[in-house]
Amino acid sequence: MFTLASVFFSASATVVLLVGSLHLLFTYRGEKLHPRDATLAKRMQEVSPIISRQTTIWRAGVGFHASHSLGAILFGVLYLYLALEASHFLFGSKFLLGLGFVYLVAMVVLAKLYWFSIPFRGIALATSLYVAGIIAAVA
Repeated sequence: MFTLASVFFSASATVVLLVGSLHLLFTYRGEKLHPRDATLAKRMQEVSPIISRQTTIWRAGVGFHASHSLGAILFGVLYLYLALEASHFLFGSKFLLGLGFVYLVAMVVLAKLYWFSIPFRGIALATSLYVAGIIAAVA
């Protein structure tokens, strides 16, 4: 049987999993993450960063987007599993509870500083659900 805490943690993890999955999809499908300026996109595909000539700004960006997505997907899958299958382990581990909280807060800060409103709202929602899970687990 699921507790209120496991429902909150599951919902939080599901939001992060969904956001990460959509981000990965948009990285490889369509043009949602492309620059509006076609000339800029072309230049990004031609110019390498100072650190290495083995890639381009474009390829590095795709790799960063993909790895960022995979991190969110990993968080979502792992915390969803912990909430549903190993909730006693999650609720009993201050380390895991704190780690998840720190990750989500860091993502909220990054979303506020560098992203746009939709992922910010999604990560803020996931963080709120996670905090509600902590409160429910402690109560």
